[in-house]
Amino acid sequence: MGHAAASWAARLEAKRFKRSAVVFSAASSAACFVTTLTVFKRKHIRLATGRYQGRNLYFVTLCFHNRRRLGANAHVASWLIASLRKHAAICSFFVHAYCVMPDHMHLLAAGASDESNLIKFIESFKQQTAFDFARRTHRRLWQFKYYDRLLRGSDAPGRVAWYIWLNPIRQGLCGTPGDYPFLGAFTQIGVKLSKGSIASEWLPPWKEHESDACRAEGRGATSKPKNGPPA
Repeated sequence: MGHAAASWAARLEAKRFKRSAVVFSAASSAACFVTTLTVFKRKHIRLATGRYQGRNLYFVTLCFHNRRRLGANAHVASWLIASLRKHAAICSFFVHAYCVMPDHMHLLAAGASDESNLIKFIESFKQQTAFDFARRTHRRLWQFKYYDRLLRGSDAPGRVAWYIWLNPIRQGLCGTPGDYPFLGAFTQIGVKLSKGSIASEWLPPWKEHESDACRAEGRGATSKPKNGPPA
């Protein structure tokens, strides 16, 4: 009887496991489908690896895990800026502009040598800060993916830098960039840009598409985007 009970329990457990597996599989598929619809789709297909190496200029956005407002903590924001400076130096990158927002951060980065590699730079920065943050708080710091754009001739560095520095104003966090303590530049080029006049508006590709959609629907171009990376 004991053997029969054990056999029955084993079969029941197997059935439960099979049902759980089906439910988990369905939930995972649904989650993947929803994620595919709601995130910036371009990041599912990166550029060829070689495009991330060399003296290129990039616009990068990193989001905090679940878009938590970790950057609203002055200590965390200052620590991230110091860590970004350290990793930029180690990985041979110039950071001409940066801004830590409450739930994400932007940077304008340029390779300083032919060996500079954006993926290695961003991944080393994310991994080290994520490890240190988890060790202190037992929480995750970063969203898994990040967003990058290899800037082209039409993407003037000054316009991209000012897009980054004006982000706190667009979000109603301050009146002028000088009032916000968590933005700036690590290079003389960036400092010079910040002291010049505000450049004409630049939009990242996902904002351009949103603006086009807003105009097509008769809404203002400043409407908050429903999907994709933060402003």
